[in-house]
Amino acid sequence: MKCSACGANSCIREVPVFKGLPEVERKAVEAIVDTRHYMRGSVIFREGEPSDSLYIVRSGLIKLTQGSKEGRQHVLRFLFPGDYFGQFALLHQKKNYVNAEVVEGGGICRIHRDEFLPLLEQSAALSYSFLMSLSEQLHQADEQAGAMHILEVEKRLARLILYLYSRNDADLYVTEGNPVIQLPAAKKEVAAMIGTSAETLSRKLGKFEAGRMIAMHRRRVEILDIGALRELAEHAY
Repeated sequence: MKCSACGANSCIREVPVFKGLPEVERKAVEAIVDTRHYMRGSVIFREGEPSDSLYIVRSGLIKLTQGSKEGRQHVLRFLFPGDYFGQFALLHQKKNYVNAEVVEGGGICRIHRDEFLPLLEQSAALSYSFLMSLSEQLHQADEQAGAMHILEVEKRLARLILYLYSRNDADLYVTEGNPVIQLPAAKKEVAAMIGTSAETLSRKLGKFEAGRMIAMHRRRVEILDIGALRELAEHAY
């Protein structure tokens, strides 16, 4: 069903790609948004399936993975509220090249190609905003790919913690007011994001703890010295 009464407004107002649109364009986008709630473990779409929609994370957490020839699933990216996905297959009318799986249940807003593309053609403001957002996303992907090749594991880990802090609003679970982020998946998958093993990830997290940069509380990471993390990460965030 169309979701003007169940979250479309929230999706459009809070997502950077649509934020700041003139009122007319914003309402036009809101009118074509559907929202659906997905349970943990649900698959939104699979690699190789045809794509016909743009998806926006309203709440919850999404994992994008890609299969290898050996049958393994490589974690490409985690998506937080405000992120969107499916745009490249959508614009080029190609099959999805990733799997989109729900890590934490939440609401996903969906805009169908047949309704979205005409809006892009009609609205210069929407087209420009979408183009700038795509450019920023490509820039981030290039930075991540470069970091995987030239940065040490500790630097990649520091960047990941800071990225999660910047995107996850760092809930204050711990006393003394230190920000806390939660690792978005099992250590094996988090390790895959920075190109290392779960064992190495555990050792590096232990080293960060020993250096009083963080404190671990199971999957929660309390940030004790954000300045030290930024210095180690070469001021990435």
